[in-house]
Amino acid sequence: MMNSLSGRLVILTTIFVMLAEVLIFVPSIARFREDYMMNRLERAQIASLALLADDMIDRELEAELLENAGVFNVVLRRDQVRQLMLASELPQPISRTFDMRDNGAAVLIRDALTRFIASENEVIRVIGAPVRDAGLLIEITMETDPLRAAMIDYGIRILILSAVISIVTASLLFLAMRALLLKPIKGVVGHMQNYAAAPEDARRIITPSASVTELREAEEALQTLETDLTQALRQKDRLAQLGSAVSKISHDLRNILTSAQLFTDRIEMSEDPTVKRMAPKLVGSITRAVHLCESTLAFGKAEEPSPTLTMLPLVELVDEVIDSERLAVGDFDMSFACDIPVGMVVRADPEQLYRVLANLIRNARQALVATGTPGEISVIGYEDDEAWWIEVVDTGPGLPAKAQEHLFTPFQGGARKGGSGLGLAISAELVKGHGGTLELAKTSAEGTCFSICLPKGDGTLTAKPEVRSPQKSVG
Repeated sequence: MMNSLSGRLVILTTIFVMLAEVLIFVPSIARFREDYMMNRLERAQIASLALLADDMIDRELEAELLENAGVFNVVLRRDQVRQLMLASELPQPISRTFDMRDNGAAVLIRDALTRFIASENEVIRVIGAPVRDAGLLIEITMETDPLRAAMIDYGIRILILSAVISIVTASLLFLAMRALLLKPIKGVVGHMQNYAAAPEDARRIITPSASVTELREAEEALQTLETDLTQALRQKDRLAQLGSAVSKISHDLRNILTSAQLFTDRIEMSEDPTVKRMAPKLVGSITRAVHLCESTLAFGKAEEPSPTLTMLPLVELVDEVIDSERLAVGDFDMSFACDIPVGMVVRADPEQLYRVLANLIRNARQALVATGTPGEISVIGYEDDEAWWIEVVDTGPGLPAKAQEHLFTPFQGGARKGGSGLGLAISAELVKGHGGTLELAKTSAEGTCFSICLPKGDGTLTAKPEVRSPQKSVG
């Protein structure tokens, strides 16, 4: 029962109601003791009226009056005269005197608890004011055993009543909480279990219906969570299907490019100077395309190969990328600049770094061509004690705010109309495989700068150097 919320609610409610009843019991028992003594005073006063009517009464009548009043002696003070009205022999000396005319609540509670605990029978004197002003005061002597027995009987009845009230209150509270809170909570749990069985099914998303504010807020938060999760699962399912399709396309494309690679061997044997000059670049492009298809197939199997790190001259790699992009420019007024120290080498995978630089420069070229105004793309390289830095800077229009929000997220970070947003995501992943980072250093109406960091050590950097302004050079 303690393991369920409803069981704990019933037990705690019963305990708290009983505690409240105990707090009520203490002043109640004090009040009962006071009423008991005042009742004995009134009965003694009534018994003494017989003596006022007749100065002489026989011993048997006096004993009967005292027994009915439940006292041993009655003393009445009238007209400043203290008169023993009724008397009998005391079984033992008077041990204590209680004046009921002016007692505070604390004193009454203290005396009641003391009498409730003490089991020894005593004879006590009780002083009070006569009813209807029939004298100055009245005194009686009485035993404490009947008083304590009456208090115990009253206490038992109070405790029984408290227990009944506690059970009834706990039961009513349990039924109310079950209807208003526990049942809606079980409904939410049921919705969660139903949704967990098929999270892709949007029909299983919870619809908030609770009338309790806190529970409705929980349902609304759960609805938001389930909606986002369903959308994410759908997107991942589409990505999985797309990956499967891309793998199939890459497989067939690899076979086609492999065949094309065979024909480039004969093209290289041509005596035409232009063909001789362009043939190596064609061979290199086809080789990279084949390698890209193979990498795509591996990625589709979650087997993206780790980079094969080697020390390579950065200038040669950048020149090769720029030469390829320059061919795509055509007659458009665009220049390329390379500001890399002679002899600068970096530790990277040549094919993967080529893909990263090609993607960044291609994006910059497409952004500049879209504006229709002349521009320049610069590749800057430098190093410090901790890392090599490569920056791709353009004089384009800058990235829109929407593209910046999800810049490196697949299918969401595309800045160009019709773009998939995969390029930057793949580039960031490739750089990350080198232990480095790819970041958007700055973007504005004056241009955009992407910064690549390749660590020299274990990839732990203390600070990033400030972005340098690109130095002009003829491309």
